[in-house]
Amino acid sequence: MRLAEPMGCRVDVDGGMLGGHDGHYKKLFSDLSGLYSDAGAFEQVLLSRAEDIAYEVTSVTPGTKTSDLIMGVTRMEPGKVGHEYFMTRGHIHSVGDRPEIYYGQAGNGLMLMESPEGDVRIIEVNAQTICYVPPFWIHRSVNVGDTDLVMMFAYPADSGQDYGIIARSNGMRTRIVDDGQGGWQQASNPDWTPRSQTEIAAIYHQAGDAK
Repeated sequence: MRLAEPMGCRVDVDGGMLGGHDGHYKKLFSDLSGLYSDAGAFEQVLLSRAEDIAYEVTSVTPGTKTSDLIMGVTRMEPGKVGHEYFMTRGHIHSVGDRPEIYYGQAGNGLMLMESPEGDVRIIEVNAQTICYVPPFWIHRSVNVGDTDLVMMFAYPADSGQDYGIIARSNGMRTRIVDDGQGGWQQASNPDWTPRSQTEIAAIYHQAGDAK
């Protein structure tokens, strides 16, 4: 058997980048239409920041099997749209039983998670904090601090991402907003639509075999 070569990658915490990356994508504010509840406030953000980077991801993919791990770094800008904190689009893994680990490097953030049935969990992700996202949980990152949120992540290489699951339910069940006292609080999303039993069953069916 020919073994894969071990490797090391340095995290540039100040720049929020993974050294030696072979993957890099950016989301501009203009790419995030429909993400926030206050459409008018979002339009105001676009007036001055439409082509600015809202968040970016650098990653390394050593292989494509379940036993390979994609690893990378996410960097997210601080700020709010109206009262709602900046966030990523969020996703569930296309192969639903694949987990993910996040390790906070800098800043103050949250991992907002939602089960297919609509149960909500929130884990704080600050520097030197590890967050485990179990299989089948929808998840998105939220920057609730006033500096860049930088996190390292790793997940099985065959996981894939389904970003549409959130849009199909008109957002996640909970939004993260300013509590008016310098902190954050949960706010119910009145537009959220529960998933049907058929859709929930299909999500749990999207599990893969270890390779």
